[in-house]
Amino acid sequence: MTSKESRMGWSRDEMAARLAQDIANGSYVNLGIGIPELVAKYVPEGRTFIYHTENGLIGMGPSPAAGQGDPELINAGKRQVTAMPGAAYFHHADSFVMIRGGHIDLCVLGALQVAQNGDLANWSTGEPDAIPAVGGAMDLVAGVKSIYVITQHTTKTGEPKLVESCTYPLTGLGVVNRIYTDLAVIDVTPKGFEVVELAPGIDFEHVQEQTGAPIIPKREDATADKK
Repeated sequence: MTSKESRMGWSRDEMAARLAQDIANGSYVNLGIGIPELVAKYVPEGRTFIYHTENGLIGMGPSPAAGQGDPELINAGKRQVTAMPGAAYFHHADSFVMIRGGHIDLCVLGALQVAQNGDLANWSTGEPDAIPAVGGAMDLVAGVKSIYVITQHTTKTGEPKLVESCTYPLTGLGVVNRIYTDLAVIDVTPKGFEVVELAPGIDFEHVQEQTGAPIIPKREDATADKK
């Protein structure tokens, strides 16, 4: 068996590409630092996304090829990016007016933990030596219309990131709408975590084993309500 055949689930790029499939045409999208940045590489054919970064650019493109970037053209994570035709630059304060005014349709963020009620913790483990760095995330989860999280399903040590309740300092209360991991796409619903799609090679039981809260099977697998 080759390494490709034995690999289960989605890679980071595959997670990003899968998330991009769910972004509506014409959406204004803010991308967080880390895996969320990969989403900029994937725009489904026939769709246009307008990417926003809180340091003052709308119309952001993907990262440039090595050696071809402009060191003064960066996103909020200080990573070099490109500017699409028609891009606009503006003051940092104006960028947050867009966020706080509800003008951004979707924000894609990473996570340390997501609770089954949609609470998000993505900026600190709360350890004594942790560096406070909530940044713009607290504004984004409060002002953006929809919040998608993209993250590995568990930590490097195998601890679940999807939990009954967050134990780390919160970024926002009840803010997450959908989660994309290497194992599944999962909605946050009033009943808890509900599977939308399983990654290749992954079954429901494995996802439940790796999740720190009960999960609901995807709707077509659930018992239909015959009332």
